[in-house]
Formats: sequence, structure tokens, C-alpha cells
Amino acid sequence: MRKETAVGRAITLIRSSSLSDVAEYAYAATAPAEARLIFLAGACPLNEDGSTAAPGDYAGQAAKAVENMRTALKDAGASLEDVISTRVLVASSRRPDLVNAWEVVRDAFGDHDVPSTLMGVTVLGYDDQLVEIEAVAAVLDS
Repeated sequence: MRKETAVGRAITLIRSSSLSDVAEYAYAATAPAEARLIFLAGACPLNEDGSTAAPGDYAGQAAKAVENMRTALKDAGASLEDVISTRVLVASSRRPDLVNAWEVVRDAFGDHDVPSTLMGVTVLGYDDQLVEIEAVAAVLDS
């Protein structure tokens, strides 16, 4: 059995009553065929000068990555409410580090709790980088 909740302009979040309700996100999401999909590169915690923000701070880097993701979405004609899924990459094998980054991302999305994957990885691409957020969005253009 599934429960569907329409949110945003084009997205339907799907929650299954057959799966645990412990997850802080929907298990699936759909967008109508006429939606324009936006595939974002991983949002990195980079400042305008190319330096890595908040070295050593998982939550600080997650916040900067969310800020940069908001900018990329805006430039593509979308917002966080149009995101259909995320993947949060954290350079750590420690669960508390992953949770620190996840809590920032979760709070940024609020009630728009899209399907998400949280992954610990060994290394990310920039010096001192600890967090990266990939996302896909769907919008209905007028």
C-alpha cells in the first residue's frame, strides 16, 4: 500500500505503509511526463573564490552546499521545493559525521522530504571537502 502526497509544482512524494516510517524522507517520488527534469552536478561547499568553506566542519559544509544548490536551482528556474531526489555524500566512515551533514540537509528541505540517499565516501574532489549534495529537480514550465 502506498500513500501519495502532491507537493511543489510537479512532484508527488510516495510513502509506503508497508515500509518503516523511521526514515526521514519519502521512499519514492514521481513527476509527470511533461515536467522538465533538472540534473544538478554535486553541490560542493565552495566559496566564490574557489576555496572550501568551513574546513573540518561537516554541518558548515552541508549548509554551504545547500546554499550553492539553491543558487544552481534558481539559475535553472527551480527551487528546493522542485527537487525530486538527493544523494548526500560525506567523506567519513563515522555515522555521527554523516548525521551532522544529514540534519542540515533535512532541515533545509523541511516538509519537502524527498527520497534521499546518505553515503559515507572515502574522499571528495576538492581540498578539505567533506560534503557534496547531488540532486534532481522537476518543474512544469508555463
